[in-house]
Amino acid sequence: MDQIKIITTEDGSHSLYRKDLKETYHSFHGALQESVHVFINMGLDYFFEKYKPTEIRILEVGFGTGLNALLAQDFAERNQVHIHFETLETMPLSAEIYQNLNYADKMNKQEVFMAMHDCQWESEEDISEFYTLKKVNTPLEEYQNNRLFDLIFFDAFAPSKQPELWEKEILAQVFAVTASPGVFTTYCAKGQLKRDLKAVGYNMETLPGAPGKKEMVRAEKKA
Repeated sequence: MDQIKIITTEDGSHSLYRKDLKETYHSFHGALQESVHVFINMGLDYFFEKYKPTEIRILEVGFGTGLNALLAQDFAERNQVHIHFETLETMPLSAEIYQNLNYADKMNKQEVFMAMHDCQWESEEDISEFYTLKKVNTPLEEYQNNRLFDLIFFDAFAPSKQPELWEKEILAQVFAVTASPGVFTTYCAKGQLKRDLKAVGYNMETLPGAPGKKEMVRAEKKA
């Protein structure tokens, strides 16, 4: 974990910098506002308002700091909708790192945030009344699951840093575990990603990005 250090982004929220990849976990313009925009407003809230489900299954690629998971838990409690959140991560953070991140303080959710990071891996854990979390220490390339997910939070490192996670074959694998209807959302808006999402079967649209970013992508698997 000496390869990782905490940084503060422009909206005052923390992110992490990985020295080996020379890459941050979130936008320098604001980690919290980026995650809220890309994954909650354009993803979870969009799906919830459009389909009015009583239960939502989410697959996240890249647990990272746990910020997206925390935001999803907050959404579940505010809207009283059951969310089952499954997240992939091959480089879990040390307690020294996650105990010093400031998201929970900003959202008044310190106990929930610690429960997320401290709970067991590879098993579904009840974090709160409307939210369960399953953390899986498996690379996306090796991930296997017969369940379908209503939402895909694709939060891997950028294609320039982890190109293997953005290959068309991997996106086809993700499409296969997306429910119909289902939504895929990511901060990335590369032309190749858009072409590949269409090629594997998604209906793709380009949306305004988070503050400081021009664009992002949301894709849907139609019913």
